[in-house]
Amino acid sequence: MKAIAQQIQSRKKAKRKLPQWYDTQGIVFPNTDFLEQSSSEKTAEFKANLIQGKSLADLTGGTGIDSCYFARRFEQVVYNEPGEELYSIARHNFEQLGIGNVTFFNLTAEKFIENNDGSFDWVYLDPSRRVDGQRVFMFQDCQPDVLQLLPSILRTGAKVLLKLSPLLDIHLAQKELGAVSRIIAVSVNNDCKELLFRMENHEGQATFEAVNITNREIVKFDFVASEEEKASVKYDIPAKYLYEPNASVLKLGAFKLIAQRFTLSKLHPNTHLYTSEQLIKDFPGRVFNIKKSESFDWKNLKDWKDRKANITTRNFPHAVDAIRKRSGIKDGGDDYLFCARTVNEELITIACKKIGEHN
Repeated sequence: MKAIAQQIQSRKKAKRKLPQWYDTQGIVFPNTDFLEQSSSEKTAEFKANLIQGKSLADLTGGTGIDSCYFARRFEQVVYNEPGEELYSIARHNFEQLGIGNVTFFNLTAEKFIENNDGSFDWVYLDPSRRVDGQRVFMFQDCQPDVLQLLPSILRTGAKVLLKLSPLLDIHLAQKELGAVSRIIAVSVNNDCKELLFRMENHEGQATFEAVNITNREIVKFDFVASEEEKASVKYDIPAKYLYEPNASVLKLGAFKLIAQRFTLSKLHPNTHLYTSEQLIKDFPGRVFNIKKSESFDWKNLKDWKDRKANITTRNFPHAVDAIRKRSGIKDGGDDYLFCARTVNEELITIACKKIGEHN
């Protein structure tokens, strides 16, 4: 009964994240803790299209979603997983999916590297971020510790694709890892899910790539750190249109460059909202038509009481929940309220209607 209950719970969680697996008869799902860290089918497919070669070793196989998609791009894939339960489930599921070019190992990543005599074009690592029931994200706390493992992998000549938590400090991670050629923040429908570090022989600056995967398209915004450092930005009060960058752009810190690239003004150095008098197309984020902008005052929110609005705060002293509780504004609807700080340190409320979303 316990096993059946686990399957029912895990299947519910997998329905949106892993639709192909959900629709395949005979698939066995691991418990929900493993599914939480697992890649979605969308992000797994995206990663598989990032790299190519004849052989790849997935040293932290987990649920096997990533290995499944890598197997579509590589002639030979190694799935390695230290946990016996996940290893057994993955072998079973790959049979159900008809995937035949994957070899399975039930070892720690360290043991696999120590015992391996072959070579691979790519090695993929997604360290476990749940240890003894607790969530972790620092290198030394995850399993395996990639900082200890990387020198041995890189000596074999393999390139490395590393998946890390979106909570990680990108610049600190880059400094600790060393030879990083590309850092990719991957969002799905504007929710940042993964940080990917591509490691290979590389000279010059690492490229930053903000990616948002929607049901319609994949939107990208590329830059290098020096572009953001040198970018110039104008500051101004809200004009006719308001722009909110998607989660991946914000995670990678392209706060000035996004304004320069799209000829926008910024509301405040620490308020990551942008404005323009003319509508700018293809902006990587949400675009709004400003209906009204005024100084923030609790009295000014009286007209919104018992009405619906989507509230967002940027560089603002009050949290969204506190604003809702005190003002009586309900969640949802087609109206948007941005509570933010302007360049003259004024707190304002911007009432908007969404007119576009090129996330």
